[in-house]
Amino acid sequence: MYFNQPKEKVVAQFQSDVNTGLTSYQVADLQKKYGWNELTQKKATPFYVKFLLKFKDYLMILLILAAVISMIVDPHEWVESLIIFIVVIFNAFLGAYQENNAEKSLEALKKMSSPTAKVIRDGIKMEIPSKEVVVGDIFEIMAGDFIPTDGRILQSFNLQVDESALTGESLPVNKIENVIEKEKLPLGDQKNMVFASTVSTYGRAIAIATSIGMDNQVGKIADMLNRAESEETPLQLKLKQISKLIGYMCLVICAIVFGLELVSGLGILDAFKTSVALAVAAVPEGLATVVTIVLAIGVKKMASQNAIIRTLASVETLGSCSIICSDKTGTLTQNKMTVVKTYQNDKGIEDFATTNTDVKEMITYFALCSDGQVKEEASKLHMIGDPTETALVYALYQYGITKESLNSIYKRVDEVAFDSSRKMMSVFFQTEHGVLQLTKGAPDVVISRCKEELFDALQANETMANQALRVLALGIKQYEVMPEVIDESVEHDLTFVGLVGMIDPPRLEVKDAIAQAKSGGIKTIMITGDHLTTAKAIAADLGIFNEGDHAITGQQLDEISDEALLEEIKHITVYARVAPEHKVRIVNTWQKLQQVVAMTGDGVNDSPALKSADIGCAMGITGTDVSKNAADMILTDDNFATIIAAVKQGRGIYANIKKDVQFLLSSNIGEVITIFLASLLGLIPGLNMGIPLLPIHLLWVNLITDSLPAFAIGMEQPENVMHQKPRPKNESFFAGGLGFTIIWQGIMIGLITLSAYMYGLQTSHAVAMTMAFVTLSLGQLVHSFNVKSEKSILNKTMFNNKYLIYAFVVGVLLQVMIINIPFLSNLFSLTSLSMTNLLVSIGLAFLPLVIVEIAKWLKYKA
Repeated sequence: MYFNQPKEKVVAQFQSDVNTGLTSYQVADLQKKYGWNELTQKKATPFYVKFLLKFKDYLMILLILAAVISMIVDPHEWVESLIIFIVVIFNAFLGAYQENNAEKSLEALKKMSSPTAKVIRDGIKMEIPSKEVVVGDIFEIMAGDFIPTDGRILQSFNLQVDESALTGESLPVNKIENVIEKEKLPLGDQKNMVFASTVSTYGRAIAIATSIGMDNQVGKIADMLNRAESEETPLQLKLKQISKLIGYMCLVICAIVFGLELVSGLGILDAFKTSVALAVAAVPEGLATVVTIVLAIGVKKMASQNAIIRTLASVETLGSCSIICSDKTGTLTQNKMTVVKTYQNDKGIEDFATTNTDVKEMITYFALCSDGQVKEEASKLHMIGDPTETALVYALYQYGITKESLNSIYKRVDEVAFDSSRKMMSVFFQTEHGVLQLTKGAPDVVISRCKEELFDALQANETMANQALRVLALGIKQYEVMPEVIDESVEHDLTFVGLVGMIDPPRLEVKDAIAQAKSGGIKTIMITGDHLTTAKAIAADLGIFNEGDHAITGQQLDEISDEALLEEIKHITVYARVAPEHKVRIVNTWQKLQQVVAMTGDGVNDSPALKSADIGCAMGITGTDVSKNAADMILTDDNFATIIAAVKQGRGIYANIKKDVQFLLSSNIGEVITIFLASLLGLIPGLNMGIPLLPIHLLWVNLITDSLPAFAIGMEQPENVMHQKPRPKNESFFAGGLGFTIIWQGIMIGLITLSAYMYGLQTSHAVAMTMAFVTLSLGQLVHSFNVKSEKSILNKTMFNNKYLIYAFVVGVLLQVMIINIPFLSNLFSLTSLSMTNLLVSIGLAFLPLVIVEIAKWLKYKA
């Protein structure tokens, strides 16, 4: 128990220091002794278990059963049964291997977005992964931070913590630093302690880590993002249902085929083996694996492009995104604020320059009333803190003055922390002349708290805001002694000091990204806490605010009814001076209009909006841990252009999955059609059709189509996806004629394969079966090129997917080996083909390319 011990005693107990923290040697020893500040990880499913689980599929069981029965009834069939076993085992191994790789990729991405902690070590403030925190570490807590571990508070500046995850108490708890003189207390009453898994919602504090990892009061969020269970995405669930439906249909067809084979004189065993093999070949059992891998590869690619996707479902949602509500600062702009203008009542608006010493005192006050820092290390300046505040500190630094050098003159003793609803902060300093209060914030708010009339200052604020400057105001107040109550009640009767105007230039790439989004049917909306005129100026420059668009403030938004907003929101592209609840309302209103909304945010107050949005986008650099945990996507570069790049990837991934489904299902339908029609034709008197394809042939073709071209198709580059409108929210997966396309292309493959078989029957059954096998396998490899695009592929893009070319070449080589190597051809019951028969098979195999190209031409001509 540390709550009933003086803070000095707790620090001494851990041999730490409030100002300098632990030494690097102490940290190393403590990590060896206590390990990492993380949960005991849930054991991953071993590879061999994943491999064995692949055999629980009832169709696989039926196939193995057929092979076993075949060996028992006719021992001479052992070779074919052995090959079936090999193919089944290889399929299971491949599926387990792919699943393993997907899990590793996603696990690596989750770790990239793990929480961090701000600690002091060797006298230096640094940010480290929360798992590296050790007992005795001095750590800093800011509004919006996840508490990295349990700790005793040493200094509290109005700190409030949401401990609902731990205690169930919904209201934030006010934290103190004083000792509590009691022996036993419930966690909720230990107000000088902070606990892992809780969230700071207001103020700031300094604390010392008293326990880590599984020794914490809550041993469940040391690595919060890593404990999320993997879930199947809506798309994966939908495809599973499709596969199950196809499976039931195929079982019915297989039962019919079994009966037809018996009627045509085939033995029970052969008929049974053919039916079961047909079922396994027809059901796209690899579809779920293909989708998972394609999504995982896409997620990994997005991570390399500065967008960490926290859930696979978000990839699908990105493809439907139609509205992007973006914060201005740092996302649309460079987040490099620089003071360029100043205003004082007796000087008016002036350009900021260090040669102008008249404003030095004002800049000093602005810098003191901030939490920003500017440090020089290895001849390089490091800005620590909010960009607006570091701009003020840097302005002072340009005079050759550091904040630290003023500590002997201005001793900071208390503060009223910044709050987004008040839009200002106040800091108290002990000086030789008494207590000085500095209050900094939004000009309209601070000026309204000043005791003098400031019409000129308001006009100066408007003028600078019209120049797209971010403007801050400063007021002061003198006391002989510290006020008894330090809260927002002291922020009145201020004496006005002046204004500073800062510029945060737009990111160079954002303008093009917004134009690209517009061409893709995506509307960009700016939501900011800045002044309305500033927001409009930046939005107009970026192409967000155009003729006919409206711009309103949060106050004006409050005056609009929900019904009126539903009509008006389509024309509003800029929201200024907004509060967090406004963001949620904007998101919810767009969603009522069936739009898929992406929302950016970085603060703890943005979390509700990020959660409400279809795609919450947190800032990786300036974002709090709370906002990152609430988000679906984290932008590691805080850049709007990254969102558009992610949308493009999301659309491309979804398009590739549709191509995979088209390819796999049409190929499987083709196999079913071949066997089914052959069985039907076998009933015609005098027409001895026989079996077009043996079970081993179907399994082999299925293995090639599932393992080679399908994954290659998933690697296709997005084609003109940003020139298309967003996919409607509730659109069917088979919309746009995809279902019809799959069926007719499946019938086409089946008829072509059956044609090859019937042509070969003029020579012998062995030749016919070989021709059917070659035509089916090669035809599906050719068909994989058809699904590359909805438009003609007879152009330079036909060979732009090297993986598909590799898959085609390997597939062809395997077929050549099976036919021409005697050992393999005997195993597959195949025979060599004459040049005429071979050319017929090859010609028929390339026929799908011709037919589909004609169909595409007719479709787009119409």
